[in-house]
Amino acid sequence: MRVALDATPLAITTGGIARYTRELSQALAEAFPEDDFWLVSDQAFPMPEGGLPNLRRGRSPVRLWERRWWSAGLIAELRRRAIEVFHGTDFAVPYLPVCPTVLTIHDLAPWKLRRWYPEAKRIRRRTPILLRLGLATMVVTPTEAIRREAMAKFRVPGERIVAVPLAAAGVFRPIERRPRPAPYFLHVGVLEPRKNLGVILEAWREVRRRHSVELVLVGRRRKDFPPLGPEPGLVLAGEIEDEPLAALYSHALALLMPSLYEGFGLPVIEAMCCGAPVITSRDPALAEVAGEAGMRLEFTDVPGWIEALSRAATDPGWRAEQRQRSFERAREFSWSRTARRMREVYEEAKRRLGK
Repeated sequence: MRVALDATPLAITTGGIARYTRELSQALAEAFPEDDFWLVSDQAFPMPEGGLPNLRRGRSPVRLWERRWWSAGLIAELRRRAIEVFHGTDFAVPYLPVCPTVLTIHDLAPWKLRRWYPEAKRIRRRTPILLRLGLATMVVTPTEAIRREAMAKFRVPGERIVAVPLAAAGVFRPIERRPRPAPYFLHVGVLEPRKNLGVILEAWREVRRRHSVELVLVGRRRKDFPPLGPEPGLVLAGEIEDEPLAALYSHALALLMPSLYEGFGLPVIEAMCCGAPVITSRDPALAEVAGEAGMRLEFTDVPGWIEALSRAATDPGWRAEQRQRSFERAREFSWSRTARRMREVYEEAKRRLGK
């Protein structure tokens, strides 16, 4: 099979969609060496590491008319490479049905949280049209929770939309070296309003009055998130590489995810692969990913978060039990399994268009 994947998310090297595109394309190429996979975009992007011979870069637009990427340039590239299936990894597929297509909807944040995502106007306008016109042969979501939301929002028939979970990269495993001398709680993700960080900041400050624990925040700050000033015990780590992040996961008292809304919650899987206890909000996608591992609390239940953080800070037996549950849950996810499931979706897209 000859498959093209939209590599535009790779133009921004950090973030969940970039990681999704990078890990999925590598896993597909490794799992199916007899297939050809092309990464295509009108923007410059770095190729995934590994140098797999069946994972290739498509040609950038060279003619003026090809710079109209979604309506002309991409279509020309798909025909040039005799592509059998195109996978739109970020809410989009071509405007002309030149081959079967698969469209990934990561979440419905562009529609549910409009005031926090003003830059998503193009997604809000374009994606519903693509779905309504049937230009996406198949639709993929990362969780059943988002699948149900997308079916209701866009009226996609159930047989055309499939939940295919994500996984953690191989680098996320237990690391013996302690990254910090003091015990700490950890949050990983872009600092933005949807992450609901005020709840854990308030809870941590209360717990810190009685216990010497830090709060480490990993991720870039978005402009709409208020700056955090210097504060004893609060560590603003910014963006860091995967190896030091794995070490932080491995020795955290708990990963804290109080998000108001998620499509999957990749840090949950990454943390569980490293054996970290996980405390999340009751967001449906986070609950689905965590399964029986970890602890779930209401978004605004500050007393509940205080109690949970206190227990994590003082009860080594609880931490040991949660660590084992994290490992057990993490074993249910892998990129090779995701790749195999995704290729089944590609086959279904081909079958539906009879190609």
